Amino acid sequence: NGAWIHKRGRIYVKSEANSEEETSTTSGNASSFLSVLCPLLKLFSGGDPSQQSNHALEVATSSLASIARLLWGSRVSSMSTDVSSSPPLRLQLFEFEACPFCRREREAMTELHLSVEVYPCPKGSVRHRELVRRSGGQEMFPFLIDPNTDTSMYESGDIVKYLFNQYGNGRGPSTGLLESTLFTGWMPTLLRADPPPQMLELFSYENNSYTRLVREALCELELPYVLHNIGEGSTRMRSLSGSDKVPFLVDPNTGVQLGDYQKILAYLFKTILHQYLHSA
Repeated sequence: NGAWIHKRGRIYVKSEANSEEETSTTSGNASSFLSVLCPLLKLFSGGDPSQQSNHALEVATSSLASIARLLWGSRVSSMSTDVSSSPPLRLQLFEFEACPFCRREREAMTELHLSVEVYPCPKGSVRHRELVRRSGGQEMFPFLIDPNTDTSMYESGDIVKYLFNQYGNGRGPSTGLLESTLFTGWMPTLLRADPPPQMLELFSYENNSYTRLVREALCELELPYVLHNIGEGSTRMRSLSGSDKVPFLVDPNTGVQLGDYQKILAYLFKTILHQYLHSA
């Protein structure tokens, strides 16, 4: 883990040479590993996400990822079901779907029953990655900002430990959460659209195969959204979305509410993308 440093009144974790996360100047070992991983991700990518995709193949590969992570990202901890214990200000997470280390944070947030603002940072994006660079000094992901404690940090392991310590009654991360990481997902395509005036809201839990397809689309489109983590045992689901289906998307800009992942994908690419590309 990196050393703690203070900068501009915030707390950061200083990256070390053997950092797990993606950096603008990776180490030799990381570069060697990514040289193998990235072609594999590209091989299974869906190409242009605005085109009709093979839903059967996408669901199958996403389901395999969920099965492999069956123990994490599906259930709310019995000690984290009280919605009133949620922080007054939403946490802000800068990440991208294909990053294996970013998944750790989402799994932890599902278990801790936290809602978080997600700012997708796909490869080649300029909007959110620039915010990370200006805030923390480098493009490294995931990057967490907690406005409740004026804390900002890199390093997936440190972020998970911070979340459990701050919002998990001081306990440590669940067994195996940090030690196991699944390398799945596609490298995001470089589509860009101006964000909607109000953030989209996605109700889901991390280890859901259909939800993963929706998050990948949001990442590809570089659309920020509020992620409401609704794991098994959550008391938040019906009160917030009026449905027990996940994924469930709410667009406060249009009043649209969708509970079917294929309809959500169609809405994102045919409606959201078209609307905001032409309003730029």
